[in-house]
Amino acid sequence: MGVEPHLGARIDVRHAECIDARGVLIMPGFVDLHVHLREPGYEHKETIATGTAAAVAGGFTTVCCMPNTKPVNDDIAVTGWIIERARATASAHVHPIGAMTMGSAGRELADLRALKQAGCVAVSDDGRPVMRDEVMRRVMQSAAELDLPVIDHCEDTMASGCGCMNDGPVSRAMGWRGMPADAENRMIARDIRLAKETGARLHVAHLSTAGGVAMVRKAKSDGVRITTEVSPHHFTLTDDAVSTYGANAKINPPLRSDQDRTALIEGLVDGTIDAIATDHAPHAEYEKAWGMNRAPFGIVGLETALGLTLRLVQQGRLTLERAITCLTSAPATVLGLPKGILKPGAAADITLINPDVSWTVDPGRFRSKGRNTPFSGWTLRGQVIRTLVGGKTVYQGHQAK
Repeated sequence: MGVEPHLGARIDVRHAECIDARGVLIMPGFVDLHVHLREPGYEHKETIATGTAAAVAGGFTTVCCMPNTKPVNDDIAVTGWIIERARATASAHVHPIGAMTMGSAGRELADLRALKQAGCVAVSDDGRPVMRDEVMRRVMQSAAELDLPVIDHCEDTMASGCGCMNDGPVSRAMGWRGMPADAENRMIARDIRLAKETGARLHVAHLSTAGGVAMVRKAKSDGVRITTEVSPHHFTLTDDAVSTYGANAKINPPLRSDQDRTALIEGLVDGTIDAIATDHAPHAEYEKAWGMNRAPFGIVGLETALGLTLRLVQQGRLTLERAITCLTSAPATVLGLPKGILKPGAAADITLINPDVSWTVDPGRFRSKGRNTPFSGWTLRGQVIRTLVGGKTVYQGHQAK
């Protein structure tokens, strides 16, 4: 991409673009630690081009893509391909996350050093948790030596079994097999213990339980190198949503109880939870039509994240400053990325939003290939007006009402 424009650099006003920003908020481009761009291998769900088009429409100028591609991003050839493909087709900055184990099978460690040198900013097996303690310990030991963050999907699959939603009164009333909160809590506890032993930088992905919030809070006070994220759907919805939205509310970890949702919001407020990440997971429409038992887990999130986050602000549950921090500088800090800030010398990645304009979620207008969202038809307030990456406008919206 060459040398990118930076804030505070010398500007020849004769050739500068003048943007009328009256009445809008100017903020750093958002940073998403957790997206699924699906390419290579699952281009029928999403591509780097369509995923990053969705990102900039949602105000995200930097995204970190999970390794559950085909082939899995477990070696430098795949990492290099993603970087080159992003350079050619992406609207936003794309940072690959490499697999912790070969094929994300949880047995043999990937070459973490080579992955880092190739450009991976963290390692994760995404939705396939490493069940064997000894393997996870070796992952953390190796990652600690490299100062490479370990992002873990915390799920004891022996406990969650073949569940398709949260285990509780709603799942029992509907007759669906549930996934207990303890399945997540057990693995969070294990990972905290291993991070404490090895000194690794642990990042807990898509936290969803009250118990997990409490454990992360204590681990931070104990000096463990731990960070975590929450997804907008987890602080917006509860498992009651499954009865209304069906497979479009099928997510892993699942939507939990209102007690869990409240604890997640409290964790955002007090800083226990560092970042908001979308876990953007597009699927083809026919795949979600398979029903609760067979449909894949996941929903899209890049284009609704801002509106859902601002709902917490509008409800008086989160300050605007804290909300924007959780979308910008905080996630950037988690992975050590020089993004999410506005100051002289920073990259000119900028998002302009109108916090007052209302709009209706219409999946048919998404830039993502994915239409799998439980928020179709919702009215949200707060919209991205313009997104700049490297000083260039890559998205300009209309203020639809």
